[in-house]
Amino acid sequence: MISKRLLTILLLPFLSFNQASADGERLENLTLTQALELVKSRNQEIKVSKFNEQIKAFEARAAKGNRYGNMDVTFQAMNSNDAGNVFGFKMQSREATFGDFGFNEFDMSGQTNPLPVAPKDLNYPSARNHFQTKLSYSVPFYTGGKLDQYEKITEAMKTMSSLDTTKLFNEKVFQTKKTYYDIALVDQYIKNLSLIIKNIKKLQNVVVQMRKEGYAIGNDKVEVDAKLVEVESMLNQAKLNKELAYQYISFLVNADVRSLQSSKDIVASIPVVNHEKLHEDNIDIQKASLGLEMTDMAVKIQETNYKPTIGGFAEYASADDTAFNNFFDHEAYTVGVQMKWNIFDGGISKANLEKAKIENLKMQEQVDLAKSGISLQTTKIVTEIKSKDEDIKNLEKQLELAKKVYENYHARYKEGLVSISDLLIKQSKEIEVLMKLLTAKNEHNSKVFELESIIDKGEII
Repeated sequence: MISKRLLTILLLPFLSFNQASADGERLENLTLTQALELVKSRNQEIKVSKFNEQIKAFEARAAKGNRYGNMDVTFQAMNSNDAGNVFGFKMQSREATFGDFGFNEFDMSGQTNPLPVAPKDLNYPSARNHFQTKLSYSVPFYTGGKLDQYEKITEAMKTMSSLDTTKLFNEKVFQTKKTYYDIALVDQYIKNLSLIIKNIKKLQNVVVQMRKEGYAIGNDKVEVDAKLVEVESMLNQAKLNKELAYQYISFLVNADVRSLQSSKDIVASIPVVNHEKLHEDNIDIQKASLGLEMTDMAVKIQETNYKPTIGGFAEYASADDTAFNNFFDHEAYTVGVQMKWNIFDGGISKANLEKAKIENLKMQEQVDLAKSGISLQTTKIVTEIKSKDEDIKNLEKQLELAKKVYENYHARYKEGLVSISDLLIKQSKEIEVLMKLLTAKNEHNSKVFELESIIDKGEII
């Protein structure tokens, strides 16, 4: 039961990860500082987040490009015998003649009506090829500030993506530190179990000797042997837990970590909390504040729906029945300006504006809530850490006393004053207190690293 409890409490539930290795690289004697640098440069989740940053950066660049307009080159190749198309083709290539109107069919002698009712050349023209090359340019002159706000929003989204990466990095820092210290705690647990096993083996020799002298019964050795098997099983489980932790830290740094530099201090120090600076540095508050700015921009965008938009356009083209033939002889241009001003849309613009204003008010409350929530959360964590500190001090004293009690019972057993069962119960008590102590240290570290991730503004990577 104790070994399962160790697996559950001392280690994170790393149930869905694969051991990672970068080109088969194996790292020995890795320090915590080195591990954090590798997380920054090689962690795959952070790499994905950085790609998202780059995507947002290009989206911001694209938004800025809208104010410069669009220029397109269009080339068309067509063939038609449609009367309207053929006449239009000739007009575009500046080659229309009076004959196209049916003048070739006029009776100039005056004997008949000189104007046929349905000129054949006009209504049934021969099929004609048409090749047109057109250069078009359109540009916004005034949009009521809509383009400016879109640019600001995409820039804010780029910043938000950067904050997401920083928050993710903080989470990986938390996980790396937690795993690093977990391994140190498991090492201490293994060291203590190894010492207990050594004591049990000594006890086996004592039992054998006492049995020879007639002071121990046959069942004593069976109980000691059973206890040895139990503790050895716990030791094997602890080693497996350590291997699991190494696999997880390998996943975090994206390399095969074989050993860590031993840490003398397995209880992390509590950081200092400055509540005024906390509201500036905390990533969640920064994101909420940026979200508030974006809702301000959204209100301004909706306000532009009440303003006109003005744009200009220009076209330069040339057409002929042969591609690029007599290009400059058949050239033509068109320039113009257009204004569009919505004066009625059934109340849609007003509804959208009011919705944006409400979203802005909602976000203001969320920012205030985030600030008060973070302050409350940090105060709570600090209190929990201090409570764990007291637990650790108390359990360390309990463990020291439990060891002395075991030694006392060991001496009394050799004198025949207590049974082997009483002695083994005291040893179990020592293991139980050891487990509680390591669990308290683990929970203490977890809270410290959680607090660090909250108060640290993180490193923009």
